[in-house]
Amino acid sequence: MPAEPLHSAGKPQRSATSQPPSGPGASAIEVRRSARRRRTVSAYREGDRTIVLIPARMSEAEEQRWVNVMLDKLAAQESKRTLGDSELAERAERLSAQYFAGRARPTSVRWVTNQNTRWGSCTPAEGSIRLSHRLQGMPEYVIDYVLLHELAHLLVPGHGPRFWRLLDAYPRTERARGYLEGVVAADRLPHPPDAHDD
Repeated sequence: MPAEPLHSAGKPQRSATSQPPSGPGASAIEVRRSARRRRTVSAYREGDRTIVLIPARMSEAEEQRWVNVMLDKLAAQESKRTLGDSELAERAERLSAQYFAGRARPTSVRWVTNQNTRWGSCTPAEGSIRLSHRLQGMPEYVIDYVLLHELAHLLVPGHGPRFWRLLDAYPRTERARGYLEGVVAADRLPHPPDAHDD
């Protein structure tokens, strides 16, 4: 029995394209396009394959972006281990050492449940960093990016060129930003009452 589909919303599909596995141990990816599917994207595992369901009208670039977003969402769903506050602080310390030569030294790093419109926040005067609980369960590279983003604010206030140059050191910055943008876009899609495909 296939795993329950993961939706960014959903209907039956037509027309499939396959992509080869992207790394060792990776499963094959099958993209199924449907003329009946208007704006929803969903994905699920079927044996050793990953099925991604998309609207037929999507461009190849949109298809690739959504495949990446849905693969990341599936991976996050499958590894639900949540970092505690102390593990989060240790991770921030490691990231600062690796990417900022240890110059960003937060006094506290913790999860909070009152940030629903942003992924993280930082108070440089106090050295405190807070991450939204909505990041819990997302891929680790996405959490690392948000941590680095807030750590960079301990060194450079605002989002000027110096700030973004700091984040350029992290090789997955663009992918993580794309993932988070995909999550925001998916949240804005209308979700049908019954989100299950047949």
